[in-house]
Amino acid sequence: MIEENKNNSEENVWLSRAILKSLQLVIVLVVLGALLIAMAFVEAKTGALANFFNKKEEIVLADTTQNKAAKKEEKPDHWVAPDLATIPAGEQGEMIKYGRELIAHTAKYLGPRGSVMQVSNGMNCQNCHLDAGTKNMGNNYGAVAATYPKIRARSGAMESMEKRINDCVERSLNGKALAEDSKEMKAIVAYMKWLGTDVPKGKAPKGSGIFDLPYLDRPIDPEKGKVLYEQKCASCHQKDGKGTLNMEGTEYTFPPLWGEHSYNSGAGLYRMSRFAGYIKYNMPLGVTYPDSQLTDEEAWDIAAYVNTMNRPSKDLSKDWPDISKKPIDHPFGPFADGFDEKQHKYGPFAPIKKKREEMKKGKEDKAPTSKK
Repeated sequence: MIEENKNNSEENVWLSRAILKSLQLVIVLVVLGALLIAMAFVEAKTGALANFFNKKEEIVLADTTQNKAAKKEEKPDHWVAPDLATIPAGEQGEMIKYGRELIAHTAKYLGPRGSVMQVSNGMNCQNCHLDAGTKNMGNNYGAVAATYPKIRARSGAMESMEKRINDCVERSLNGKALAEDSKEMKAIVAYMKWLGTDVPKGKAPKGSGIFDLPYLDRPIDPEKGKVLYEQKCASCHQKDGKGTLNMEGTEYTFPPLWGEHSYNSGAGLYRMSRFAGYIKYNMPLGVTYPDSQLTDEEAWDIAAYVNTMNRPSKDLSKDWPDISKKPIDHPFGPFADGFDEKQHKYGPFAPIKKKREEMKKGKEDKAPTSKK
């Protein structure tokens, strides 16, 4: 009996030990499982956190890029006219405003039915100097105050702002010069000086004047230009080139491009390069640099057609006293380079440019060198 109890006791001890070991194994497995789950959770959280910071960095970078783009947009890389709200009060401000009005509505005051005097052809200065002379690459006045007075090769003399303004009145407006001490001249000068308020003396800011198109490798073609003109220009300037008057008949909404009321043969836009560069980034109406609806070839050919048509003439005998300084596309002789008037008007212009460069180099080679 005693022996049997002893055996049962040993069996119970062995069973207890087996159960304990099983429990220990279960506990170990549970702990290991918990550790694995915890590690997986941490890894997932760490990855999510990394992704969070990466995305946050991407957002910051994108925001920085957008800010830079916005700042770049806020500050254009070309000349921008001062805000009209900055025109000063008082007498000077009134002169500036009157000058702007004269530029925008020249014919109203100075045209054939002008309220002040009748000295011009009915076009407005704004017809060529867009947005009252403020448009980027629209033949604007951004550089006028900063670069005048200056010596101009066309006259061979020092020219004031007043002289330059009267050049436009006599050529582009085919009119009579204004008295330099007149209220109208003083107002126009005041406006142009105000436009150039922040332009450093002697500097021509980017976007001022007219874009220079590259020369074609062929003569420009008036016949091709006629087809293009009728497709792209006639709806505003009319098929006969006479332009469109406003309802009152006092000024042109769309100016005449040839005929008795257009610019004469001495105007800057009568040069093919000037007219081609002007229409490339301003026409048809609504086009703005650097976008264009015209190819370079189309712009050149339209210029060829428009500037082949009849218009008032001007005595240019006193222009370009040094004939070697005539522009390549100035269409009236004599010339120092040996090319005829037809090629100077229609091109190709590259051979003329090459010849002039050779002539210049020849002069430099022949020039005596100074002795030290």
